[in-house]
Amino acid sequence: MELRQLEYFLAVAEERNFTRAAERVHISQSGVSAQIRQLERELGAELFDRSTRTVTLTVAGKAALEHARQAVAAARAVGQAVGEVSDLIRGSLTVGMVAGCTLTPLFDGLAAFHRAHPGVELALLEDDSDHLTDAVRTGALDLALIGCAGTAPDSLDAHTLIREPLVAAVPPGHPLARRPAVTLAELLAHPLICLPPGTGVRTVLDRDCAAAGLAPRIALQASAASAIADLAARGLGVAVLSRSMAEAFPALVPVAVTDLTTPGLLALVSRPGPAPALRALLTELRRAFSG
Repeated sequence: MELRQLEYFLAVAEERNFTRAAERVHISQSGVSAQIRQLERELGAELFDRSTRTVTLTVAGKAALEHARQAVAAARAVGQAVGEVSDLIRGSLTVGMVAGCTLTPLFDGLAAFHRAHPGVELALLEDDSDHLTDAVRTGALDLALIGCAGTAPDSLDAHTLIREPLVAAVPPGHPLARRPAVTLAELLAHPLICLPPGTGVRTVLDRDCAAAGLAPRIALQASAASAIADLAARGLGVAVLSRSMAEAFPALVPVAVTDLTTPGLLALVSRPGPAPALRALLTELRRAFSG
């Protein structure tokens, strides 16, 4: 039994798909499959049920899962401990970011970390905030930049970078553009353009609408703020964005919504007790966002 076999086993278990697992560990799907088969022969039991499109763990696989996680984590801790003693940071970090993210400080922080610690391999993945949060909890991601509603997720270390309200954003000729502020009911009289479910902005909108007993009419949705702004500028609906997002698009006029009260947060989240490499990355990212 080899450590890499356990890493491949964890990748397949967490991704529930051999193709995605292969992309995550950066080898071919056939290579992952062969190593999993070898591991199953050594253990004398099948670890996965491959009879459906979604790969699931067998009873034996479920029994092995937590032990495999502990073994891989222990092996990584050995390397990190030695690196810390020798004042070198090595290894690999997988970072998640919200889909469509174009925040320059994130990329500046990653670049600064790479220059300071070239021995650490960085991988960057996009997804919605809900999936990123789950991936941090399971250990599939070391760190994620997520959007959330009101408060950061429980059971994770979180550093809030931005905390601000949502606004409506419309082109100058739109009837709402002449208003300093509107109510949520007035906003919902118009078709909306918003981020998809699973994102922080959408969670804020859905929660505040539900609390007011209102149902938003989402005409269009896109995963990038720039796409939402372009659609709104063309008169296809009212964009709902965080204040800083809206202010980044001069073709739109931000309009306050008085009863969209839950703040939108942008936060870095990781599991408690980060290793040296992750602590160093967090330091660079916080410096980039604060500067």
